[in-house]
Amino acid sequence: MAALPSRRAIAIAALALCSGASFAASDVLETIEVRDTRDEPNEKLPLDQRASTASRLGLSVRDTPGSISIIDRAAIEARGAGDTQQILRGIPGVTASAPPGQAGFVSYRGFSASQITQLFNGITVQYDSIAARPIDSWIYDRVEAVGGASGFVHGAGSVGGAINYITKQANRDGDLAQLYGSYGSNNSSVAAAGLNRKLSADDGQGVVNYLRIDLSRSGSDGYVDGERRRALSGALSLLTDITPQLSHTLAYEYQQEHVDRPYWGTPLLNPTTGTGRIDPATRFKNYNANDGVYEQTVEWFRSIVNYRWSDQTSFRNTFYHYDALRDYRNVEVYRYNAANTQVVRSSAFLQRHDQELTGNRFEWQHRGRLGSLESEWAGGVDYSVNRMTRFPRTVAGPISSVNPLDFSTESFFSIPGMTADFVPDRSNRVTTIAAFLENRTRLLPSLALVTGLRHDRIELEVENLRTASATDPAYFKNTYRPTTARAGLVWDVTPSANLFVQYSTAADPPAGVLTTANFSQVRNFDLTTGDQVEAGSKFDFWDGRGNATISAYAITRKNLAVTDSSNPNVTVPVGQQSSRGIELAFGVRPVKSLRVQGNLSLVRAQYDNFTESVGGAAVSRAGNRPTNTPARVANLWLDYAFLPDWNAGFDARAVSSVYGNTANTVSAPGYAIFGASLSRRLNKATITARVKNLTDKVYADNITSTPMFYLGAPRTFEVAVLANF
Repeated sequence: MAALPSRRAIAIAALALCSGASFAASDVLETIEVRDTRDEPNEKLPLDQRASTASRLGLSVRDTPGSISIIDRAAIEARGAGDTQQILRGIPGVTASAPPGQAGFVSYRGFSASQITQLFNGITVQYDSIAARPIDSWIYDRVEAVGGASGFVHGAGSVGGAINYITKQANRDGDLAQLYGSYGSNNSSVAAAGLNRKLSADDGQGVVNYLRIDLSRSGSDGYVDGERRRALSGALSLLTDITPQLSHTLAYEYQQEHVDRPYWGTPLLNPTTGTGRIDPATRFKNYNANDGVYEQTVEWFRSIVNYRWSDQTSFRNTFYHYDALRDYRNVEVYRYNAANTQVVRSSAFLQRHDQELTGNRFEWQHRGRLGSLESEWAGGVDYSVNRMTRFPRTVAGPISSVNPLDFSTESFFSIPGMTADFVPDRSNRVTTIAAFLENRTRLLPSLALVTGLRHDRIELEVENLRTASATDPAYFKNTYRPTTARAGLVWDVTPSANLFVQYSTAADPPAGVLTTANFSQVRNFDLTTGDQVEAGSKFDFWDGRGNATISAYAITRKNLAVTDSSNPNVTVPVGQQSSRGIELAFGVRPVKSLRVQGNLSLVRAQYDNFTESVGGAAVSRAGNRPTNTPARVANLWLDYAFLPDWNAGFDARAVSSVYGNTANTVSAPGYAIFGASLSRRLNKATITARVKNLTDKVYADNITSTPMFYLGAPRTFEVAVLANF
């Protein structure tokens, strides 16, 4: 791996950049979300789009001091990204998968799980690694990502970065109707429709309404034996212009998903050290109970009021409510016996998650002057109450031992000790009130200073609904008060190139997430803290035919819970984890018929101070790489319009090896996968034939600590039709 810059070198480079920049005035709050202005996908990077995930000032990607990625609707469709995790794989350095117990897994800049905040329309449900499981992509307009510590925007839980899934919403862009249908391997299918309509004429006096409806129905028999998935998702929104200054948006989203006999992984052959191996004959085997289930029902409600007080000042208020119910019943762990002749199945798990989140966010934005300097401000307050009750029941097993290739499995409730009732375990209530403030001030004609500050008061209350004990009391309460910030400079070296530098911080729950935390995980710990130093450049090249971004960063996360080296039964908050890396992304149109886009990420992540209790002894993991963290990730997309109305596409993705445990004794090998497509435009419709995993590569999307490989999809084919009216 190429040598990466040290934290000191990044800081020195950052200081060297501080000598002059400019900025353009931002729009008011109601116009922060701007539509894609590019004619073609997979061309130049959207550097001039605004990214609300990175700032509430309405800054473009180019004007923000930090690494921002936007995967817009055009790119989603061109890449055939059928769900949200397939979208995420286009972000530099990101890997995403849906392994057992962590279906919303994301690794970004050397961090993962609760260290990455995943938002829905700018709102966190504080249960991201579960709530952000892959959802059909049809209802989403785009996905935005901010690399590195960004707690100053959205609060606790974003040391490695923040990702925002933004739903399609009623707009004033004109009437639109869309129909989409696809069919492919494993009996997979999607039927979807979308509509945006102006409901009344604008006579200059009355109220004007705009309606948007998007619906999607999908299904698949899965690529492992017995799995079957059915899903329905929809988004409905009504935008009402009450006066020229006042508007209101009412938005509702619904997701319902049911998976029969979900795939939980493929066991590794013994010995399970070094590079993991599977028996190729078990690639499509499913060792779950014959009636295993995952299902969820999710509802979102948002009421958004925008008011423009003047050309300089505007306000926004967002009331939001989230309700989710998730059910699991599965046999989740599979291991070979010592002779690799039988698969031992264990860990029967019945679980229900019942979660509700209700909150209100008030924001304001003002453009004016700070003395003689042009200055923009944004700020506000956010209040939310998040309640989670879980209903777990576990039978550790072993449940049974089966022939790896020729077997049948039991019905779930025939397992001794498993009953079909949901008994609540704990109810967690997280109450958050936050205040935030951002500013951008032009210091010189070519130098802008961008700053942000946020303070949260987070109150955790946990009620034990089962038998109380000294280590699990009937009730306990903790209060956290993190303050996070950003300071950055943007220097416009030329009208088409800039340099940026920033320092930012974040706070992270001490163990897992607060919505599921128990007494032992949080009793002696405050939130852990993280900070990032980053420097880079965003620029156009080749007479505007292409553009690119490049950045170098260093992130440190402090106060991890580690085992006390003198007493393995005690944990203390003294651990540290860090990462240093380089990210490059580019988009170019060398000739009219060819579009190219790609990115490359190199990261060196490690535990600086981390001790675990192993067999009653304290063992240091210092210098080891965190699990499921690749050192290199690269993506490439090519689109070639070889004839009028004809387009050929090619894509490639390469991911280096990852470790499956903190001891770094077992790993999943790296892989490269390829895809191709051919599309034809016919009047208002586009027909696309697509193949994914062209070489039918057998690879692990994720490696669990069991250890098992969660295998990626094999080669699949698909034909799709998209019509616009």
